[in-house]
Amino acid sequence: MLILTSPEEMTQWRKNLGDTAISVGFVPTMGFLHEGHASLIRKSTQENTHTVVSIFVNPTQFTNSEDFEKYPQDKDGDSSLLRALNVDVLYSPSPSAVYPEGFNTSISAGHIATKLEGKSRPGHFDGVATVVVKLLNAVNPHNAYFGKKDRQQLAVIQQVVRDLNLPVNIVGLDTVRDPDGVALSSRNSRLTEKERQAAAVLPQALRAMISAFHAGETSSAQLIALGLQVLASEPLCNVDYVVIVNPITMEEIKSPTTASVICIAATFGTIRLIDNTELSNLV
Repeated sequence: MLILTSPEEMTQWRKNLGDTAISVGFVPTMGFLHEGHASLIRKSTQENTHTVVSIFVNPTQFTNSEDFEKYPQDKDGDSSLLRALNVDVLYSPSPSAVYPEGFNTSISAGHIATKLEGKSRPGHFDGVATVVVKLLNAVNPHNAYFGKKDRQQLAVIQQVVRDLNLPVNIVGLDTVRDPDGVALSSRNSRLTEKERQAAAVLPQALRAMISAFHAGETSSAQLIALGLQVLASEPLCNVDYVVIVNPITMEEIKSPTTASVICIAATFGTIRLIDNTELSNLV
């Protein structure tokens, strides 16, 4: 596995590779890799001749400096996993390489980036959009893989790619979950044992809402009320929002369909978790 640490190195590798009879897959991550990341990487290696994985903890998408400083890292474990998954290139630039002195450009996805997570974390998605475009420019992949666990992030990236006519196919893959249904996340490692057990209420709420929908309930308000009732049964769960949205625009909708997405955000102790699923899914 080749390790590259600057945009110039990454761009040169991609240029040397060319475009004849090859396909480059790209999986951007912030490290501390888990099975959710591994599923994206496996999909990329299955569908492409070359796979690039980036590890970059992006400072511009953190609205809380403490979250940035405490973001978990496992460089040795990450490298071992990537080698085992037959990744061709690990792109791991430093913040100063991505944002050199004098850097002063930001990409905004507009209205889609100001609701839900964007409302709770102002400026977060500007940081996401900017770094993803920079990474895509350096790697120049044919396909880029993102988990649906961060559903609003996926929608933001899809819009930026559409609006800027970026020549890349964005692939969204289903959330990978622990046996109790909790979505895999690097943040889970910061939960206490009791908080981690309590987090199982998130998929429980999703399941209850999905079951009610398939039983004939077609009112978002009623489905949301049911989800809130389930979440309220867990004392350690402090709810931020429960909404049902259009997965492309992230606009809240009154009468959902099977394509609609339930999004939940809640805090356990000091750790904020998000989860979502299509109403067509079983969690």
